[in-house]
Amino acid sequence: MTLLKLNIKFILLFLAIALYGCKAKSAKTNHSAEILNVDDYKHYVDYFNRMEDENIAKAVPNDSAWSWMQKNIPLFDCPQDNFEEMYYFRWWSLRKHITKTPEGYGITEFLVERSYADKYNLIACALGHHIYEFRWVHNPEYSNQNVHLWYRGNDGKPMSRLHKFSSWTPDALYNQYLVNKDEAYLIDMYPDMVSDYARWEEERQRPDGLFWQNDVKDGMEESLSGGRHVRNARPTINSYMFANAKALSTMATMKGDTEKADYFNKKADTLKQLIETKLWNTEAEFFETLTEKDTSSNVREAIGFIPWYFNLPSKNKGYEAAWNQFKDEEGFAAPFGLTTAERRSPRFRSHGTGTCEWDGAVWPFATSQTLTALANVLNNYPQDVVDKSDYFHQMNLYVESQYYRGRPYIGEYLDETTGYWLMGDRERSRYYNHSTFNDLIITGLVGLRPRADEKIEVNPLIPEETWDWFCLDNILYHGDILTILWDKTGEKYNKGKGFKVFRNGEEVASAATLTKVISE
Repeated sequence: MTLLKLNIKFILLFLAIALYGCKAKSAKTNHSAEILNVDDYKHYVDYFNRMEDENIAKAVPNDSAWSWMQKNIPLFDCPQDNFEEMYYFRWWSLRKHITKTPEGYGITEFLVERSYADKYNLIACALGHHIYEFRWVHNPEYSNQNVHLWYRGNDGKPMSRLHKFSSWTPDALYNQYLVNKDEAYLIDMYPDMVSDYARWEEERQRPDGLFWQNDVKDGMEESLSGGRHVRNARPTINSYMFANAKALSTMATMKGDTEKADYFNKKADTLKQLIETKLWNTEAEFFETLTEKDTSSNVREAIGFIPWYFNLPSKNKGYEAAWNQFKDEEGFAAPFGLTTAERRSPRFRSHGTGTCEWDGAVWPFATSQTLTALANVLNNYPQDVVDKSDYFHQMNLYVESQYYRGRPYIGEYLDETTGYWLMGDRERSRYYNHSTFNDLIITGLVGLRPRADEKIEVNPLIPEETWDWFCLDNILYHGDILTILWDKTGEKYNKGKGFKVFRNGEEVASAATLTKVISE
């Protein structure tokens, strides 16, 4: 056999192996649910489609909603009907915001046009929420193209209003990577995020190293600690910049750039120290806004929980005492959820209604941030202040709050004692895409904790005597399909008693009780 023929033979063999690998990966990522029957949940979509008019149709209209959901979402089954209904409603409403632009998919916040939006009616305020929620959608292009649009959609440059709002996008993209392991996309976007970080430093960093922000550009106008034009150092933007620096340091390590990894890690360490020393109010035992005069605002607001969204506070230093306010009725615990300012404040709900007040009313934006933070506390911090019953209680209130006139609804903000949606009759408020919900079900309630290695960690935050069974199925994670179930008697799913985790149909972890498990 000639050398040429041998070369051709080896080339053909190489191509065959590569093609087989591609087909194998494709087959693996196209698994359907292992336990649940997708058609059992179609009735939710049929109801949502007919419960009210389709006010605005974008890339995936109502008549295509079920087809889209069949292809893209994990399935959830539980004995509490409103949890299950709200889970499917939030996926159904989320896809309403997918918009097709000449430059790829975008994800909107409002369906109706807003004067302060960027091109294609995009608004950057909830971009971090969008990434966290969409990371569980099987087709990654919706989130990927949306982020690409924000950073390169203005003739190859960032959109003009990317910096209209504070952002935790690098952190969110790294956490998306922990789900889909798409390193190539993450590294491709890395230079854009490095440049973006530098721009934030130029625009918003104070001489002491903290960052300042107007309340309105944190997406939290009319707060008790500041104002629309006040340059305060807030727990929000400072926690975001800490998390972004940590994420960029990790990305630099992935690239093999140890110098940049150290550069961003030092920035994160500096911000951590500043937040713990300058934003922590020792007397109030809470992270609070620092005013332009470098004094504490002396009011507890829900933004004081945000440092835990990014696992920022040091462990065993007493910071967890802040979570006493989470369940205090004079703090943040109200009949219809978590308030955005402490209820004991004499200025609580003092700014009127209808002008986007963050003076105490319940905002899903803040609720989803606080519940993400609480899940981190329960998973990562030794403490005895809060437990999984506190998480479940507030998730239950979050579900109950998302109804308006008897129908599933997600809007802007609501009265903390009546549950009435304060902008509920305004068309702009309908389907407001400004929070997460299904990410909380997946990572908090059911407890799948994304990680960089190939171990599967699940720590459910459901008190064991609350539900006798539940199942989260068809979860696309690291290219595999996961199934997580709890079956107290073994008679619901016929997979045996207890708590079980399956990868592509094979059991990889289990426990007799509803407790944390990690696969080998």
